[in-house]
Amino acid sequence: MIQQYSIYKGLERPLVYRGFKGKFIYYGIGSLAAALVLGGLSGALFGMYVGGFVTIASVAGGLFYTFQKQKNGLHDKTRSRGIFIHPTRLKLSHAERKENGI
Repeated sequence: MIQQYSIYKGLERPLVYRGFKGKFIYYGIGSLAAALVLGGLSGALFGMYVGGFVTIASVAGGLFYTFQKQKNGLHDKTRSRGIFIHPTRLKLSHAERKENGI
């Protein structure tokens, strides 16, 4: 008699919290923590109003940046734009290397 068990495969969809998905949840939390530290430091050094302004500006900037990065997807890759021309002749002789400074 073979007993069968169901296999737990996770949520089967990305974790979403307040519009952030997957790793961007951690990015948002990191930007909030960094903004609090930065605002606290500037508040201690320059005054309460400056610290409050820096905190609000840092939180808004960090969350906006995180939303913008999220638009590229969870697995973002570098997309180069432009025209790339590869040389057709890859072998260089020793004399040509000295001329080209290679």
